Amino acid sequence: MSTGSLPLGLPSRDSLDGLRNSVDLPLLAAAALLLGLGLIMVASASMDLGERYYGNIWHFFQRQVLFAAIGLALATVMWTVPLQRWERAGPWLLILVMVLLIAVLLPGVGRTVNGATRWIPIGMFNLQVAEPVKLLVVMYLAGYIVRHYSTLRLHLLGFVRPLVVLGFGTVLLLLQPDFGGAAIMLAIGMGMLFLAGAKLWQFAALGATIAVGMAFVAVAAPYRVARLTAFLDPWQDPFATGFQLTQSLIAIGSGGWFGAGLGNSVQKLFYLPEAHNDFLFAVFAEEFGFIGVLALIVLFTVVVWRCVKIGLWAERAGHAFGSHLAFGVAIWLALQSALNLAVNMGLLPTKGMTLPFLSYGGSSLIVTLMAIGLVMRVYREAQVPAPRQPSSPRRKRGRT
Repeated sequence: MSTGSLPLGLPSRDSLDGLRNSVDLPLLAAAALLLGLGLIMVASASMDLGERYYGNIWHFFQRQVLFAAIGLALATVMWTVPLQRWERAGPWLLILVMVLLIAVLLPGVGRTVNGATRWIPIGMFNLQVAEPVKLLVVMYLAGYIVRHYSTLRLHLLGFVRPLVVLGFGTVLLLLQPDFGGAAIMLAIGMGMLFLAGAKLWQFAALGATIAVGMAFVAVAAPYRVARLTAFLDPWQDPFATGFQLTQSLIAIGSGGWFGAGLGNSVQKLFYLPEAHNDFLFAVFAEEFGFIGVLALIVLFTVVVWRCVKIGLWAERAGHAFGSHLAFGVAIWLALQSALNLAVNMGLLPTKGMTLPFLSYGGSSLIVTLMAIGLVMRVYREAQVPAPRQPSSPRRKRGRT
């Protein structure tokens, strides 16, 4: 049967080839599965909460579906906009980062919840500033690395300039306060600069300085000291400082090999705080067990791996900006998902940090989908070699 005589409804070989050249199918499939799992788990973890506070068991699920629709629409926009436009907009992206970080701290603009001022109300939606800032920082740094690649590799000033930007942004995030968001933003920046060719001694010195600074910030506030103490031994005070972590560990341990089944979590019934948000993974582990957790980790691994592969393809094709974009998104998603799982399992102190694709929250879901759309654009452009745009050389092992 010829291509032109395919039965109605079946895609032709040309259309399939066009789809493969436009989107990375493994990344698309893994992201779609994570998004679907997230919607299911938000519904499962929030039914009782929605009924108690809003009289609607589907309240949080309906909002999450709306956020997913907005995120997919914006991801499509990111996929259609040429990367050259984002590269040229680098300085404006930096200005937008600073405007957001400053605006949320202004009286009457930012919204305060539980002592933290991290949100800007936009109608029925609360924008958590740290989420778009991560994406904007990735886009700005990718452009900076391309524009100042030689200076970054050869001169200390080229390494210091982006650090000043990251340092100022970190201070503004800590003023909210958002310790987790500040740590993620710094880690993304350091990772991108390292892959771009920053000298190893500079990177080591910066890492040590940041570690000392973050340690000082962590112990400077009483509530952070309490979190650190609870993290080290949550069972010492299981009904106060260690309550959230002990409930999370109970949920994960109760899952066994195959879990209690979808919807059958006990800990989500007002035992585990933030069950539909930062601690959604604990509910997932209780309902799907160890096998489900492994499958979830595999999906996240596929997403990160494909982002890295797309970055490598873009580099070989001469698309330096797209390459650094993909690497930055890979670092971001890998780090944030790993930290969320570590917090849920008691390997790190408790902090407000969402699980990408899964946790309830419009800001996180929308921005994560936008990042995937941006990486898909990198893949799309990487299919055609860039004219007169040499890719940045890779870091040689052992170079200082």
